[in-house]
Amino acid sequence: MKTKHLSILGSTGSIGKNTLEIVSQFPKLFQVEALAARSYSKTLLNQIIQFRPMLVAVFDEEEARIVKQEIPSHIKTRIVHGKEGYKEVATFEKTDTVVNAVVGNAGLLPTLSAIDAGKNIALANKETLVMAGDLVMARVAEKKVSFIPIDSEHSAIFQCLAGNPQKEVQKILLTASGGPFWKRKPSTFKNITLEEALIHPNWQMGKKITIDSATLMNKGLEVIEAKHLFQLDVDQIEILIHPESVIHSMVAYQDGSILAQLSRPDMRGAISYALSYPHRLPLELPLPDFFATSFHFYPPDMKTFPCLQLALDAIHIGGTMPCVLSAANEVAVEAFLNKQLNFIDISTVIKKTMNLHQQYFASTLEEILSADEWSRNTAKKIITSTLYG
Repeated sequence: MKTKHLSILGSTGSIGKNTLEIVSQFPKLFQVEALAARSYSKTLLNQIIQFRPMLVAVFDEEEARIVKQEIPSHIKTRIVHGKEGYKEVATFEKTDTVVNAVVGNAGLLPTLSAIDAGKNIALANKETLVMAGDLVMARVAEKKVSFIPIDSEHSAIFQCLAGNPQKEVQKILLTASGGPFWKRKPSTFKNITLEEALIHPNWQMGKKITIDSATLMNKGLEVIEAKHLFQLDVDQIEILIHPESVIHSMVAYQDGSILAQLSRPDMRGAISYALSYPHRLPLELPLPDFFATSFHFYPPDMKTFPCLQLALDAIHIGGTMPCVLSAANEVAVEAFLNKQLNFIDISTVIKKTMNLHQQYFASTLEEILSADEWSRNTAKKIITSTLYG
């Protein structure tokens, strides 16, 4: 395997930090050329000092000035900012592979820019495909770039599909941990605190995806992502609650065979596979303890977790509705993280936003971004106005 040259978008988040841990473990296989982070932090500064990227982007111009001031004078990293800065990182000439670990709908534009520049994509930003799956996958086919998922579930499906004809797939079995509340009595959901929602039983993740896991919205977004990524009908995707998070997903074939991918809940496995495909790196991660682990499966409860039902409704409605769903969810989750909204009201905001939207079939990026902006503005109004409550 020859050295891969990486741009990492979202380098200070959970996926970004795990990616850089793999780079540190295999320095001859990976070279970090560019990084992007939302804002200045000591974590970003330490990453710059350790990996010496040629280019770094942060979103805010003032934050970019701080980064420039803090970098030791002997390090010649160029600092850029804003959407154009992110685009520069995504299309950096020395990069061949872009890891997109940006949180939320902000991940779409860098992904498209990277694809158009002929970069291979390792994707952890599921909103890219939720917002614009048809557009993105058409660009991938046109540019003939590699497009490999980092989500543990989609990585598992990707691995189980390897070497098997697509036409022989009966369905995929998309597993979900269930988050922290899947066994909790629904009557107590109104009392769920932010601190409780941020404690995931199996995974260490960023705040937004942790809340999405608690509402099961994350699994709904993954259904939409899987539909586009693997060119499936939504009816070919079945969700299973699997609390142990050892079976990361399965693929059922027309002869009754089921292939599953298993490992301990550690994102380094999925990340390394996306970076090294078709090879596997000697990560030396421990195997599951089969003598101490039992596997359990349960159907998801749509009434208890209405966000999941809303996501399935969105994909069946189609058009711009998945984009609207994702944007409204992002606004509602942010309000919950800021303690401006109760846990049970996240789904209320999303549902009211969807009910107000007249979906249409967006054929251009501009139309998709317009739907995204409309949804954000509407969700914010619902939270703050008499429409909500």
